[in-house]
Amino acid sequence: MNIIDTAQTLIKFRTETGNIDEIRKCMSYMKGLSGLTSARIDIFQKAHLAPVFFARNTNSLDFDVLILGHIDVVPATDDMFVPEIKNGKLFGRGALDMKSFAAVALNSLEYVLKEKLPLKFGIILSSDEEKGSQGLEAFLAEHADIRAKVVLDNDVGGDISEIIVKCKNPVFVKIMARGKAVHGSTPWDGIDANEILMQTLNNIRRVYPYYSLGGVVPDNKWLDTVHFAQIRGGEVSNVISEYAEALCDFRLTENSSLDELRAHLEDAMVAGASYKIVSASTPVVMSEQDSYIVAYKNLAEDILGRKLHFEYIGGATDSRSFAVRGSTVIMHSGSGEGMHAAGEYVVTESVEKLAEIQIRFLHKLALEK
Repeated sequence: MNIIDTAQTLIKFRTETGNIDEIRKCMSYMKGLSGLTSARIDIFQKAHLAPVFFARNTNSLDFDVLILGHIDVVPATDDMFVPEIKNGKLFGRGALDMKSFAAVALNSLEYVLKEKLPLKFGIILSSDEEKGSQGLEAFLAEHADIRAKVVLDNDVGGDISEIIVKCKNPVFVKIMARGKAVHGSTPWDGIDANEILMQTLNNIRRVYPYYSLGGVVPDNKWLDTVHFAQIRGGEVSNVISEYAEALCDFRLTENSSLDELRAHLEDAMVAGASYKIVSASTPVVMSEQDSYIVAYKNLAEDILGRKLHFEYIGGATDSRSFAVRGSTVIMHSGSGEGMHAAGEYVVTESVEKLAEIQIRFLHKLALEK
């Protein structure tokens, strides 16, 4: 398989999250790839949810290796769905996040099939990762017995010299403030929901400080954070707000629990304020001494000709669903910049090197069986 050509073809599909027709066209293209004709391929979809591409070389749900990723992308202008290679970089929406690495996964499956490696191997590509992975959640609920010794997670794009071993727990919380609406000229006759909300958010900030570029930057960045993603309150300029709300994006390390967060939230609430945890997940924490991770790192260093280092990130990953099932999750991808931005690109050599690393790693595992 020509991985870069495949990546470019994938980029041409306008698979913005929710564009189901285009997503299904993209999945049909992947299913029809000549190197995958002997694979078992299913396109799983529950009503009103995004489809999931599930390809493997076995009927078993107990895998040696799974590759996890997604093919949906954030919205972009028309020109970003016309891939372009310049100066060793592939530009386009999804080049980095993460169609190039979906192509790598497809190439790895082709290799396993062609070489008849004695591995139970599969790939899972969701299509609503950018908006919460509800389709993947439905897939995993339907396949409750699915397991994997090793999960290769390529959805951590940015730097091929880094292997991610820790991801935080994203917790989204809605703060709701209720007041009493009156005319803005007589505030003493009402209760301002906006004020209630601001006081509550200020109390939250006493526990979770504000960090910013050019402002406060912590020495140790592996700590709990929150940003106020959305703040809404009031209808018109001359009426005291009756209702206000904020959506808070907490990122918790493995050292913090939901119970501790709830306790802090309870303390932060002022009269008229309440909260609801909209969604919560779990952190992914891998041991740097894990035998699979050490073997993978050694192979990658040999292929790249340089040392790799371990890194922690605040972002979430769908591989958490397998981490809690006991899988070793290896989070590694190619290099690039501009994820979700107008100039998104991936370094083509890093895509090819990642593919080589995966193939060598799979071959090593097969020899050791």
